[in-house]
Amino acid sequence: MLIFFKIITESIRQATQQLTGNRLRSFLSLLGISIGIFCIIGVLSAVDSLEDNIRGSMEKLGNDVIYIQKWPWGDNSNNWWDLMKRPHPRYDEYEVIRDKSRSAQMSTFFVGAGPRVLKWKGNSVERAFLCGVTTEFATVFGMDFYRGRFFSASESYYSSNKVVLGYTVAEELFGNVDPVGKSIKLQGGTYEVIGVLESAGDELINPLDFDEAVIVTYNKVRSLINVKSPRNDAFIAVKARNGTPLEKLEGELRTLVRNERRLNPREEDSFSFNQLTMVSDQFDQFFGVLNMLGGVIGFFSILVGGVSVANIMFVSVKERTSQIGVKKALGAKRHVILLEFLIEAIILCLLGGAMGLILVFIVTQILTNAIGFPMYIDLGNVILGSIMSIMIGVISGFIPALQASKLDPVEAMRQ
Repeated sequence: MLIFFKIITESIRQATQQLTGNRLRSFLSLLGISIGIFCIIGVLSAVDSLEDNIRGSMEKLGNDVIYIQKWPWGDNSNNWWDLMKRPHPRYDEYEVIRDKSRSAQMSTFFVGAGPRVLKWKGNSVERAFLCGVTTEFATVFGMDFYRGRFFSASESYYSSNKVVLGYTVAEELFGNVDPVGKSIKLQGGTYEVIGVLESAGDELINPLDFDEAVIVTYNKVRSLINVKSPRNDAFIAVKARNGTPLEKLEGELRTLVRNERRLNPREEDSFSFNQLTMVSDQFDQFFGVLNMLGGVIGFFSILVGGVSVANIMFVSVKERTSQIGVKKALGAKRHVILLEFLIEAIILCLLGGAMGLILVFIVTQILTNAIGFPMYIDLGNVILGSIMSIMIGVISGFIPALQASKLDPVEAMRQ
């Protein structure tokens, strides 16, 4: 143990001499390692941050929710016209699912009606997105409230003049005033604000971003718009019972909707079932490509850096040939000499890797403050960068270390 400690101490001393003896050569050699680690860990950190943000947003759609919609998620370019002729889901189809589905825990109906003008005293919002929903909507999607609450069953049934506002709409319309209990004007009518949704935040993709929405009950929105108009988007969201496979729920829903639309067995579905897994699979491919690209760039950078470190070690062996001869003449074993130079190479690569990791940390902090998108470097990537640095040190330092260990002590002392 004491011998190993002495070897490490000597290796650190020699590595320090290499760095300070020829600073430009050492810097250029370590720069390749730093750039390589920066590219690989930087891309991994960026992808991890991006993936966490997007997946966190997409998970709000629900892993156990099936969406019945006119359009399928994904590429629709091949059959766009056929999809265009499809009808939107209807409220009566939602009622059938609500009353007859045994695999569903709950379901909800949504219809979007486009921008509307809201007014309160002297303030107004010009383009608040009007949508009508059923009572279960907030529960299905786990919506959080900044203030107030969602619609009760009786308010929904009797189409009360109540509204729930998105965070941005409430902020623009009321400023610092608490909106709950206040009355606003919408399409000539007076509506009481009963709730304000929590802000969607800085997420890159938020499929449930209601910051600029004004939400009313479905029964109320029927008096404000033509809910059967093809210009109004609509969907039914069905949440599976605990432990119920989505495949079972989908089969049941297909039967119910096809029967409601009176489709004969030879006709194709005139609706689409969409699930979160359909989107997550596409993101997996996208993130895989990004990781591969960063890996390729980093590999070539590390390759250059590894060759540079090997060159430093070859020069170090040549410069210390007589010193190696003296050590071997005094009884130093081959494995001790080999280990000494190998540890020295590892230390040099760890320094280069540390420079790369510090650079990644600095860049992530700058980008986070500049663009408002949270980026981070996690412990797993730090450990990966350190392991890669050690591996580069072992690979690039082994041949020079082996050469040093094989030197003949008599011949070495003559040089």
